[in-house]
Amino acid sequence: MNMQKMMKELQKMQTKMTKAQSELAHSNFEADAGGGMVKVVMDGTFNLVSLKINQEAVDPEDVEALEDLILAAFKAAKEKVDAKSQEQMGGLTAG
Repeated sequence: MNMQKMMKELQKMQTKMTKAQSELAHSNFEADAGGGMVKVVMDGTFNLVSLKINQEAVDPEDVEALEDLILAAFKAAKEKVDAKSQEQMGGLTAG
C-alpha cells in the first residue's frame, strides 16, 4: 500500500472516530436502581443529565440505603456509556 493511500485511509478513520465520539457525547443513557426507585440519566461524556428519586426511597432513618441506590444507578449508567463506547470504537478498528 502506498503512503498516500494509507494517509487517506487514516483520515477516513479519524473522521469516523470524531463522528462516533460526537454521537456518543450527545447520547443519553438511563439506568435505575431499586426497581426504579432511583433513576439516573447520563450523557456519553459521563455528565449527569438528571436524577430522579422516588419519594418512597427517602427514609430519614435509612439514608445509607438511598445513597446505595444512587451509587448503583450511577454505576449502571456508566456501564451503559462504556459499553456503547466500546461498541462504537470496536466497529471502527475492525478490519
